[in-house]
Amino acid sequence: MTDTPTRPEGLSAYIAVTAAYWAFMLTDGALRMLVLLHFHTLGFSPVQLAYLFVLYEVAGMVTNLCAGWIAARFGLTSTLYAGLGLQVLALLALAQLDPTWAIGASVAYVMVVQGASGVAKDLAKMSSKSAVKLLAPSENGGLFRWVAVLTGSKNAVKGLGFLLGAALLATLGFVWAVLGMAAILAIILVAVLFAMPPGLPKGRKGAKFSEVFSKSSNVNWLSAARVFLFGARDVWFVVGIPIYFYAVLSDGTVTGNRAAFFMIGTFMAVWVILYGLVQAAAPRILNASSRPESDLVLAAKGWAWALAAVPAILTTAALASDGPQTWLTAVLVGGLLVFGAIFAINSALHSYLILAFTEAERVTMDVGFYYMANAGGRLMGTVLSGMTYQLGGLSLMLGTATFMVACAAFAAGFLRADLRGSTA
Repeated sequence: MTDTPTRPEGLSAYIAVTAAYWAFMLTDGALRMLVLLHFHTLGFSPVQLAYLFVLYEVAGMVTNLCAGWIAARFGLTSTLYAGLGLQVLALLALAQLDPTWAIGASVAYVMVVQGASGVAKDLAKMSSKSAVKLLAPSENGGLFRWVAVLTGSKNAVKGLGFLLGAALLATLGFVWAVLGMAAILAIILVAVLFAMPPGLPKGRKGAKFSEVFSKSSNVNWLSAARVFLFGARDVWFVVGIPIYFYAVLSDGTVTGNRAAFFMIGTFMAVWVILYGLVQAAAPRILNASSRPESDLVLAAKGWAWALAAVPAILTTAALASDGPQTWLTAVLVGGLLVFGAIFAINSALHSYLILAFTEAERVTMDVGFYYMANAGGRLMGTVLSGMTYQLGGLSLMLGTATFMVACAAFAAGFLRADLRGSTA
């Protein structure tokens, strides 16, 4: 008689955490598209649109630094529940925005609410990513597969959120779209509160806040590479490309705006879904199960340099074009999809390596520090997205992205094949 395959220990908790994270990221993607397109139609400039997301990223940096310690002290479920609950409150608060307010007051209010949403997002993200290290099987590349599935599926769901946000804005309007998402997420929070299976650690009382700063050179260099990698994505992703597409697609009428919303939302959704699918497939693409882990450490540099070539080509195309043109738009769409696929390999490698570099007893600390760097990169990219597009258009924006990917490749070159790295 053959043995019946056993259910991996902790799988139920992993499924519950992943489901909660999916629900959160669906609303996060929808909210970003709602805010960007809604306030662009109200007359906000690219720089003002970037300001709306600045506190979101600043809050993410602070949250990740603190959340690793909070989770180590009070347990991963506490940070997961806090993230979901705070997102519900942020959505409800955003629905209270009064369209008669002055632009300055609206910007300040949305910045604060987006800051709360940023705290919520990174509480949920840190909890989910740390759970993988603790629950995933370590044999036969199991850690890489589990983290790739979580991260890839999350990004695919967030891509659907972009499409959902654009569709809700075009059909229900801003307020009802936000309230609907708050109601659905609240129901999911209640379900998770009552149905979360055992399997996640409860925390340790002796955890010190000073432990969040890693002494591993590998963790520190990987975090530096992460800053520039995600800065390079967001420098075009947050403001510049959506606004360029809006200028190309909309004729300024209500019908034209609605059609542009759907097309922009569809592109952003397809980009993020592609990104998520490639991330999930990264272990197979890299043959991770048959390669030594030290090989994957060294691969991070090469994939980063491969990524840098894409925005360099797009920058050249933008410089050769005299303003928005059909051929340029087509090149941008194709080039950014290629960027998304290669970016996904880089991101999946990073997400695996941070868990490979850390020890189980300090996983929340190192993951929190790493995602603080991730948020720092998004903050830098967000500010530069509005600034470079307003000052120099597509060419300056894409050239900045090229430089930032090159910096990520340079930092990745300092990673050591010894998985634990040296300590300071």
